[in-house]
Amino acid sequence: MSDLGRLIAGRYRLAERVGRGGMGTVWRAEDELLGRHVAVKKLHVPPHLQDDEIQTLYERTRREARSAARIAHPHVIVVHDVVDDEGLPCIVMEYIPSVTLSDVLKRKGPLPPGEAARIGRSMAAALRAAHDAGVLHRDVKPANVLLGHDGRIVLTDFGIAVESGTPSLTRTGELVGSIQYLAPERLRPGIAEPGPACDLWSLGATLYQAVEGRHPFQRDTAIEMAYAIAVDAYEPLREAGDLASVIEGLLVKEPGRRMDAHEAERLLGQVAVTGTASVDLPTRPERAAAPAAPARAGGRGRRVALWCAAAVAAAATATGGVLLWPEDGTAPKVARPTAAKPSGHSSSPTPSPPPPLPAGYHLKKAGQGFSVPIPDGWRPKDMPSGEIAYLDPTGRVGVRVNVVEFAGSDPVQHWHDTEEAQTRRDNRNYERVRMAPTTFRGRPAGYWEFTFDGTLREYRAVELAFSGADGTQYVVYLCAPNAQWHEYRPVFDNAVKGIRFRE
Repeated sequence: MSDLGRLIAGRYRLAERVGRGGMGTVWRAEDELLGRHVAVKKLHVPPHLQDDEIQTLYERTRREARSAARIAHPHVIVVHDVVDDEGLPCIVMEYIPSVTLSDVLKRKGPLPPGEAARIGRSMAAALRAAHDAGVLHRDVKPANVLLGHDGRIVLTDFGIAVESGTPSLTRTGELVGSIQYLAPERLRPGIAEPGPACDLWSLGATLYQAVEGRHPFQRDTAIEMAYAIAVDAYEPLREAGDLASVIEGLLVKEPGRRMDAHEAERLLGQVAVTGTASVDLPTRPERAAAPAAPARAGGRGRRVALWCAAAVAAAATATGGVLLWPEDGTAPKVARPTAAKPSGHSSSPTPSPPPPLPAGYHLKKAGQGFSVPIPDGWRPKDMPSGEIAYLDPTGRVGVRVNVVEFAGSDPVQHWHDTEEAQTRRDNRNYERVRMAPTTFRGRPAGYWEFTFDGTLREYRAVELAFSGADGTQYVVYLCAPNAQWHEYRPVFDNAVKGIRFRE
C-alpha cells in the first residue's frame, strides 16, 4: 500500500485501491486540478521480463486507452488521459462507484433471467458500439462488467483489445484472454486473429454463468477446459428460462452462425422488458424440401425429418398450411434397424406411476402398451417408417415416437459410431449440443441434442432412447426451429415424463 497518497503526473492523488487484475492495479484518485474523482490504472511489470516484452506491455496499455477512447457509448468506460508515472504508462478513466458482476455472482449466486438479460443487453450494446468502431474487446467476462451503484452497467478493461488495421502484439501460438471465456475458434490452429464473433461467444459464456452459477465448460484443468470449449457440448441450461434461446445462439461453436451483437442486444432487451425473446417469423407459409434428421439406433442416419423442417404450403382452405413431401414427390428413405437377439428372458420396463397429464395434453398410443402425452391440437402424420409423428399447427414442430423390438441396448454408442459417417453427412451444418448416457425410470438410456440447418432456418432436436429388459427400444424425438426452442422444449419434457406403459 506504499502508493497510497502518491501524486501521479503532478495531478492525480491515489486515495484507495479498488481493483487488481493481471495487467494492472486500479485506484480511486482525486484529480486535484478539476476537483473530481477518477480511476487510475497502473501497469504491472512482472520481474525478469525482457526489454521487448516490457515494450509490448507498454504498447498494450496505450492501445487500451486508444481503443476505449474510440468508443463513445454509455456502457463503455470513458478514458480521460494517459500519463507517465516513473516511466510506466497509466490510464486515467472515469470513476464509477460499483461492484463487478463477478463479485456479485460470488457473493449472491446466480441471477434471475430478467436481471441477467438487463445486464447482457448493456454488454451487447457496448460490444456493438466497439465493433462498429473497429475495436474487439477480446476479454469479455464477469470481472470486466461494472454494475454501478446508480444502475449503470459498464464494460471495462480493454487491456488486450485490438483495433482493425493495427499490427498484432500477440506472438504466434500465444493466447491472450481468460481461458474460460475464449471462443472455440481462438483455440483452433490457423486462426490468425479473432473476429467480432469471439466477443459474442464470451458474452454467451458470461450470461450462462450468470444464470446457471457455473461456467458452461467447467473442467479441472485449463487444458481440459480448452478442449471442452473446442469440441464438447455444454451442459444444458436449466435456470435460464426465456434467456435460453439467446445464450444458445451466442454459444454456437461455428462463428459464422453465431448470433451477432445487434441481434443479441435486441433479444436481450425483449427478455429484460417482457420476459420473452420473440424471433421474427415469416408472415406467409413456406414451401421447401425438408432436411434429413439424424441417425437412430440400428440405422437412424438416413431418415428424413419431413415434419420437422416445415415443408408447409400456402393453402386456400381455412385450415392453413399442410405438410408436404419433398417437391420431387419421393418418400423419405428410411433404414430399418438391425435386429439383435434379446439377452435373456425378461419383460419391458416396469411401470411406474407417471405424473398427471399437464393441462392442454392428451394421451396418444404410440405402440403396443405404450402411450405418450401430446399437446391438444397437434395432428398425426403417417410416416413410411412406421413411426408415429404429431405436428403442431404450423407444421414446423413435431414429436416422433418409435418402438423397435430388439434394436440393442446402447444407443449412445451407436450414435457415436454413426455420427461422422451418417449424421454429419446427412444433416447440413450438424452440430452436437450434448450426447450422453442417462437413465429413464431406473433403466439405461441415451440423451442426444443437436442442431442442424433446414432449408430456411436452423433447427434443434432432442432424442431420448431407452430399452426394456427384453431389448425393445423406445424412442421419443422432438424437433423445432432453434429460435423457438425455449417455447417447444417443454413438449419433449412433458412427453417423456408422461410416458405410460401397460402390461
